[in-house]
Amino acid sequence: MSRELGSGEPSYGSDSLHPPPRQATIVPVALYHSQFRENPSMTIRSAITVILVSLFALIQVSPADAAERQKMFNGKSLEGWTVSRCEAAVEDGVLLLKEGNGLVYLKGPYRDFIFEFKWKARNPEMWDSGVYFRCDAPPETEKRPWPKQYQVNLRKGMEGNVNELAEARSEGLAKAGEWNEMKLTCIGTKARLEFNGKVAWEAEGLEQEQGIIALQAETPGGGQFEFKDIYLTELDGKKPPKE
Repeated sequence: MSRELGSGEPSYGSDSLHPPPRQATIVPVALYHSQFRENPSMTIRSAITVILVSLFALIQVSPADAAERQKMFNGKSLEGWTVSRCEAAVEDGVLLLKEGNGLVYLKGPYRDFIFEFKWKARNPEMWDSGVYFRCDAPPETEKRPWPKQYQVNLRKGMEGNVNELAEARSEGLAKAGEWNEMKLTCIGTKARLEFNGKVAWEAEGLEQEQGIIALQAETPGGGQFEFKDIYLTELDGKKPPKE
C-alpha cells in the first residue's frame, strides 16, 4: 500500500497535490550592456527602459509566490496553541499530551496546507491519539470533546488511517516506542499522507473546506503522547517550497 518517495511518482494536474512550478524567463542585463556599446546613439531614456525591463524579469522569478514553511511549536511553550478540556505541557522540548480527553489545536482556519510533525506514544502496550484537520472545534458545552471528522488516526494498529476517506489506509509503517514522522498535505478535496519517508496513501473526498488543526488527547484509554518538529506550510494557491 505504501511506496518509497520519489519512485514512480505520477504526473499531476494543476489542481493536484503537486502543482507544477511556474516558468519564468530571465532577461540578461549583460546582453543590453553589449548593445549599448555597439550602438552609442541609444538615448538615456532607452537605457532606463531596458534596465527596468531587466529588473522586472528578475522579479518574475522571485520566490515571493512560494509558500513559507513555519515552525508551529517552539519547544519552550504552548504559545499559539489552544488547550481544550485536557492538560498539556512542554517537557524536554516536546509537546506532551499529559492528561484527559480533549484537544490542543491551532485555530486557523486552514484550507490548503502541508502539516508536518513527529509523534511518539509513551505507553508501550496500547496507544491512541490523532491529528484532526479541516474540522471545527466542538463547543465546551458539548459532551464529546473531539470533532467528528477528519482525523489522521494514531491508534495502535490504525496509525495513519482516516476513517472518512476510503483510500486513506496505512499498514505496517508505525514504529512502536520510537519517533514517527508524518507529513499531511491537503489541497482542495484531495489529501496525501507521507509516513516515515513513504507515501502511505493519496485520497480524495474532503468536503469541509477549512478548519482547525488539532492534536487529540485521549490519555485515559490511549496514554500520553509526545509531539515535536511541528511545521505548517499554508498553500492557498501558492506552490510548495523546495525541499
